[in-house]
Amino acid sequence: MKNIISKVIVGSFVVGAVSFADAQKIDAKAKKILDDVTANYNAKKNSYFKFSFGIGTNGVVTKTDPGIYYSAGDKYKLKIMDTEQIFDGNKIYNINTEDMEVTIAKPNGSSTMFSPINYLSTYRKDYNVTYNGKKVVNGVNTDFIKLTPVKANGLKYVYLFVDSSKNQMVKLEQHGSNKDIAVIAIKEYKENQDLDPNMFVFDKNKYKNYIITEL
Repeated sequence: MKNIISKVIVGSFVVGAVSFADAQKIDAKAKKILDDVTANYNAKKNSYFKFSFGIGTNGVVTKTDPGIYYSAGDKYKLKIMDTEQIFDGNKIYNINTEDMEVTIAKPNGSSTMFSPINYLSTYRKDYNVTYNGKKVVNGVNTDFIKLTPVKANGLKYVYLFVDSSKNQMVKLEQHGSNKDIAVIAIKEYKENQDLDPNMFVFDKNKYKNYIITEL
């Protein structure tokens, strides 16, 4: 199970503004759509997504599992299958219940999991961005945006589908250079909830029988 998750760990963790690479090409319409979505999420006290997570090959999803995602500011909690990831604003905690292992690390290029909104940050410096028109996804008329890596990173391209009337992400498709595909389709969205104050806190006492490695 952990090997499946490792295939969809992507990009670098980016907080705040970043500069554009000279060779990067970003379509103005696509940029406005993504910036509007980013502004919408940033304006909320917190956000919650319930989604389906699918994996497969050659563009065909063959396995689907549920996932949940909470975020507040730059903190987040993400759970897919047997793996949970918490970012408390300082460190990332990867918790694997199947193997009873916890890995703790500072954010870096290999530690950010495929999440409902991670590309809202990474597109700004890592991808060429094009607007590909309208497409109906799960009954929603969405704007279809394609991201192509500026430099080789194991991905062939990423598709983002946005409901511009609500400035919300509807679906993400990540297509690997090895023909693997990973898909997040958002099923439920909530905002400004009363969250547990410890939602984004890693409690080491809950994992006394786990192997804990701090990198």
